[in-house]
Amino acid sequence: MEGARRGAAAFAKATAASPELQRRRGDPADTSMQWFLLRKSSSESLAISIAGIKLGDRLLVLGCSDPVLIARLAVKTGLTGRAHAVDADERTVTRAADVALREGALVETSVSPFAVLPLEAAAFDVAVVRDVLPQVGAESRLPVLAEVRRVLRAGGRCLVIDAAPRGFGALIRSSSGNVDYVPILQAAGFRASRVLAERKGQIFAEGVNPQS
Repeated sequence: MEGARRGAAAFAKATAASPELQRRRGDPADTSMQWFLLRKSSSESLAISIAGIKLGDRLLVLGCSDPVLIARLAVKTGLTGRAHAVDADERTVTRAADVALREGALVETSVSPFAVLPLEAAAFDVAVVRDVLPQVGAESRLPVLAEVRRVLRAGGRCLVIDAAPRGFGALIRSSSGNVDYVPILQAAGFRASRVLAERKGQIFAEGVNPQS
């Protein structure tokens, strides 16, 4: 239950006070990248805090749609840790690698189907699954999470972060896009599965890979 306690502590710290947004300097000549780096909201800071990444962690990020988040999580692992990002789309992975380099983060990348990762078993301490489950078919979610569990060590945490549709978007979202987080995490073999919060347009859910 170490992973569950760690997740609860990170969530409590994140919600105790709104994290201060930090401005990052980009190349003055690259206004598009400068805008991209400065548009980050408090929701990203909340995600970083809830993830609770610490020095030396081996981090896996599944889904590269938010490259700045990947870079900032990777920085938390330090030189003694490891960060690896995976996406099925090559252009998305390339963009994430470029942003990581610009942000000064060391991030390994792979282009791979989410349910067949080119990674060794028990290779990671924390996995962040970012905006993946609503995008894949309902029948693919269990294989994806089962593969995440395979590459997590015993006691490792899986943190799912998805955008929470609001207003008209929530009304038109198809039933296939809805995710029942606790049942699907449990079905994949995770314990202590729960939805941590739905705040600032995002849903946070987690599960812990049980000790063998």
